[in-house]
Amino acid sequence: MEHEVAWKKYDEVDLEALEGLASNYIDFISENKTERRCAATAIRMTEEAGYVSLADAVREGRALSAGDKVWAHSHGKALILVQLGSKPLSEGMNILGAHIDSPRLDLKQNPLYESNGFALLDTHYYGGIKNYQWVTLPLAMQGVIAKKDGTVVDVNVGDDEEDPVFCVSDLLIHLASQQMDKKGNKIVEGEDLDILIGNRPLSINGEGEDGEDAKGKDTENKDVAKEPVKAFALKLLADKYGIEEEDFLSAEIEMVPAGRARELGFDRSMVIGYGQDDRVCAYTSLVAQLEAPANLAKTAVTVLVDKEEIGSVGATGMASNFFENTIAEIMELAGEGGMLPLRRALSASSMLSSDVSAGFDPAYASVFEPKNAAFLGRGLVFNKYTGARGKSGSNDASAEYVARVRRVMDDAGVSFQTAELGKVDTGGGGTIAYLPAKYGMDVIDSGVAVLSMHAPWEVTSKADIYEAYKGYLAFLKNA
Repeated sequence: MEHEVAWKKYDEVDLEALEGLASNYIDFISENKTERRCAATAIRMTEEAGYVSLADAVREGRALSAGDKVWAHSHGKALILVQLGSKPLSEGMNILGAHIDSPRLDLKQNPLYESNGFALLDTHYYGGIKNYQWVTLPLAMQGVIAKKDGTVVDVNVGDDEEDPVFCVSDLLIHLASQQMDKKGNKIVEGEDLDILIGNRPLSINGEGEDGEDAKGKDTENKDVAKEPVKAFALKLLADKYGIEEEDFLSAEIEMVPAGRARELGFDRSMVIGYGQDDRVCAYTSLVAQLEAPANLAKTAVTVLVDKEEIGSVGATGMASNFFENTIAEIMELAGEGGMLPLRRALSASSMLSSDVSAGFDPAYASVFEPKNAAFLGRGLVFNKYTGARGKSGSNDASAEYVARVRRVMDDAGVSFQTAELGKVDTGGGGTIAYLPAKYGMDVIDSGVAVLSMHAPWEVTSKADIYEAYKGYLAFLKNA
């Protein structure tokens, strides 16, 4: 079976809607490169759409009923949106789930050092990356620094055109004969992904190097004399953010590719940008949730979680009790409280685990099985199972549920395709799907096909972004 290219069916109305969605999506992923920023922006969007804080509703003891819309967050990094339907929650919900974390370089807790006249920041990479892809790439610094007095400083340097950027250096080709003989995973070691941030020393008067202070002469500050470039970097950080070196101990700083996402191709049919795994699914899920009609039968839920790239662990990952606890609170306010009604609601629910799929790349065709591969431009991708070799670690959706999802998509005119993650025994991967499936609910992986997944810059099709949005909205309405 071959699926038609979605572009062929669009009229002028569709194309206008597609381009509008793609433009807003490019803005979203360009301006929100960390899970904290994604969650904060999503909360702002939900409040503009009439959602209210669940925490406020709980504190006020406010009763919830059909049509009410609430949001809840966990540590500012995970978010749940709920619009109550006319049916009891115990009859199940229609749930979209995506993750808002992406592969990157995180600063270590004690990152700053000086070496041979350079100031650098030590990193620990986050998620699955090819180390060599992150060298000589302009990087932005984003995140937060929490100080002992309770204040939290927001850090964002590198994305404004007036900002400086940072980078990991690489070995020049003229001296790289031994490096080029190494395996791909050894060309650049993880411990060598250090960020170059400065080369100018601090003098005794607090300004740049004047020649006299380079050797430590006429200076009373031994630290400045020993590490003048590091000292100048610390002075700049103190001036801009009011922080000292020890504040790095309680910081969450991410190094991400600098610059905006862009349209790709002469025809502008694609998007190239950082973090499309999985913010392309998170954004389309969010927009679908916010545009759901007021008269839903089943309650609509969108879950945007953190930590998927490292196993969905921690207080903000899907493996936490955040999702279950939030639904329990909502059911209590809706007059359906209790452990048994909660279990019934969860087991009766249906979910799309919205995560990206590997797009077929003709440059690397040997790792794909074309009959069961996802192609850019052919619509929303459904993975009945993911996992690795023998479906290990996979949620394998039932045939009956796949049939129901097919019917919903066909009735809404959504272009979709099915796929596996490459050839059998070639590799594999996982999503959050198996975690909500433990409640007994129906879950299937669905998302957008991506080229160069987990690279600093990934590629998607505008048509697939549009079809994902349409598919998620149809699911919330009719699953």
